[in-house]
Parts: sequence; structure tokens; C-alpha cells
Amino acid sequence: MSQLLLIGGLGLPEIVVIAIIVLLLFGGKKIPELMSGLGKGVKSFKDGMKGIDDTEKSEEKE
Repeated sequence: MSQLLLIGGLGLPEIVVIAIIVLLLFGGKKIPELMSGLGKGVKSFKDGMKGIDDTEKSEEKE
């Protein structure tokens, strides 16, 4: 029986358990704020990595 692997070896049952724990810890009203902050953090990280890549490329040209 094949299991759907999502992120880093986590299957659907593990994701559901984690989601329930997060819901119990933070409550339904706080979760959108947390996800928004997480999204902004990921975007900032990606922008920072892109800046590093651009810097390396410009240094290679010189």
C-alpha cells in the first residue's frame, strides 16, 4: 500500500495530527496571523537568497 508522501517524509495522517495540535495550541483566530507571518518570512528568505545569487553573478562577471 503506497502512502502519499508530502513534505520531508510526512504523510497525510502526520499532517492532520500536526494541524490539530496547532489548532489546539493557538486557536482558530490566531492561525491566519501565524500563516501570514510565515509567508512573509519565506518571501523575505527567498528575496535574500536571490540577492546573494545576484551578487555572486555580478562578482563572476568582474
